[in-house]
Amino acid sequence: MINVLMIEDDGEFAQILSEYLIKYNIKITNYEDPYLGLSAGVKNYDLLILDLTLPGMDGLEVCKEIREKYDIPIIISSARSDVADRVVGLQIGADDYMPKPYDPKEMHARIMSLIRRYKKTAEAQEEVVDSAFRVDERRHEIYFHNEPLTLTPAEYEILEYLIKQHSFSVSREQLVYHCKSLKDKDSKSLDVIIGRLRAKIGDNSKAPTHIFSVRGIGYKLLG
Repeated sequence: MINVLMIEDDGEFAQILSEYLIKYNIKITNYEDPYLGLSAGVKNYDLLILDLTLPGMDGLEVCKEIREKYDIPIIISSARSDVADRVVGLQIGADDYMPKPYDPKEMHARIMSLIRRYKKTAEAQEEVVDSAFRVDERRHEIYFHNEPLTLTPAEYEILEYLIKQHSFSVSREQLVYHCKSLKDKDSKSLDVIIGRLRAKIGDNSKAPTHIFSVRGIGYKLLG
């Protein structure tokens, strides 16, 4: 059973969607009051469907608050057609935006797609659970021993790629190619970035613990 939290002030609309989705083993619990929805034990649900036009609190505020506290898929479902609302919603952490009215079949497809995506991400994180590094792609942050690193865009892209290729040697050319923020594409610029990353994680280039130079190839990340 997939448990979905819905914060929607149109009770009739929520009931119609609920009756459709239960056929696919998806149970919706709806709260018309956003404050009740926020206090409903968000972490116990698999996904959130969120309206924007709510009594007493704008849905974008609800989205921001939930994203800051919980790692849960969020689908904004709204009749508000302003493109700005859609852009802001996605920027502050929503995973998808569905303008009303929509076919319940499409909502079902979007729910299943997001659930699969989050499951794959969780499985990938479990595989490197012992790693000192953790990437939060939605927040665009990298954690080292559970502490966020302060990184430039180029540093983030280089370190993120090394983490994704954990324990494998990565060529200099690969790193430069995947670093879209690297304006100067020569090897010296890459060396400077690697040096800054080592300094930020306390790694000694002569006796490294995490970022290793691989002669004739490039670099690899361990730990």
